[in-house]
Amino acid sequence: MNFKSLHFLLSIITLFFFLSISTSEQDPSSPSAIVSRFQQYLQINTVQPSPQYYEAADFIISQAKSLSLESHTIEFVEGKPLIILKWPGSNLDLPSILLNSHTDVVPAEHHKWTHPPLGAHIDSHGNIYARGSQDMKCVGMQYLEAIRRLKASGFQPLRSVYLSFVPDEEIGGHGGAEKFAESDEFKKLNVAIVLDEGLPSPGENYRVFYGEKSPWWLVIKAVGAPGHGARLYDNTALENLFKSIETVRRFRASQFDLIKAGLKTEGDVVSVNMVFLKSGIPSPTGFVMNLQPSEAEAGFDVRLPPTTNPESLERRIAEEWAPASRNMTFECRTSIQQMVE
Repeated sequence: MNFKSLHFLLSIITLFFFLSISTSEQDPSSPSAIVSRFQQYLQINTVQPSPQYYEAADFIISQAKSLSLESHTIEFVEGKPLIILKWPGSNLDLPSILLNSHTDVVPAEHHKWTHPPLGAHIDSHGNIYARGSQDMKCVGMQYLEAIRRLKASGFQPLRSVYLSFVPDEEIGGHGGAEKFAESDEFKKLNVAIVLDEGLPSPGENYRVFYGEKSPWWLVIKAVGAPGHGARLYDNTALENLFKSIETVRRFRASQFDLIKAGLKTEGDVVSVNMVFLKSGIPSPTGFVMNLQPSEAEAGFDVRLPPTTNPESLERRIAEEWAPASRNMTFECRTSIQQMVE
């Protein structure tokens, strides 16, 4: 073999080598491509209270185009796009299926993360570090990737499949899912069943929950006479608040015991988690240490399953958790907007 023939052969081998790499990288169904798309979605900053909704919308619509899905955007509230994708079924007379997910995510304490919460870093074990990797950008991408595989296999759904990517779920959903559910646009979809988020499964089984808990963001406030920090006073604001916190803690433990005993699942009990405690008199160096404050507040994230009687729980709060006899009041809110008003 002469030099020219050898050079030509090596050129052909090199060309095939780079073509094979390029094909592998561009294969939309390859694991690396799937993970890369997930990372792209996670790296979009949709953290409350200032989500970059339009950037997320552009990404979702680009994915829809790659799958030949119909798409359109609705803004029930200006600056908060809601994206709807459609995979038409073969029988348009049948009620449809709606796969819902939300684009916004909760804030993160950056300094407590081992990797930046918007970096979507993958470690050597395949773990992805990112805010929204579970709640719930993973689910939205799983819908899309499932459709990608089904389309590649030649599958055609009998019913039309819709995907909705909604804003503001983490602050109550009032600017997104709530307005969507009340709209004519939703009625036109003729939806038979909706799948939304639940809890991650550690195995290969898909866990389905059939009841959505209602959020009650509860704030309990206690008042009492202020006094010097060296004196012992009865019925101080913090003393009364701590009595309530302990009462709530016992209720929480009783609900948790039902789960531990296998008598109920997490979706069947009232969940209560204390999320903030506010009191004290601020000073230039922290808080005044020799003065007992006249007010104290505690916040609780309470979630009610559909089987819970809300009137009964409200009576419990009024009589046991925040009784007026201990100079206490309470408020139950159903959205973060209401909490900050």
